[in-house]
Amino acid sequence: MAKVMLREVDGVVSFYFAKKDMEETIEEIEFDSDEKWGGNASLSNGEIWWIQPGIKKLPKEEVCKKISD
Repeated sequence: MAKVMLREVDGVVSFYFAKKDMEETIEEIEFDSDEKWGGNASLSNGEIWWIQPGIKKLPKEEVCKKISD
């Protein structure tokens, strides 16, 4: 589990992991509505992370889990 920062600029959601100084964009996400947002998220570097589904309110800090490289 890792603490990451999620923010949205012009419809693009950024995924920033400070510990690795890694900033990627979320290319695809399992649940993509304002009421339910999250689930498996595919990043621009090919990694897949799990984000707890919930109300889409960005920016926010979230504890996420890396699923695959």
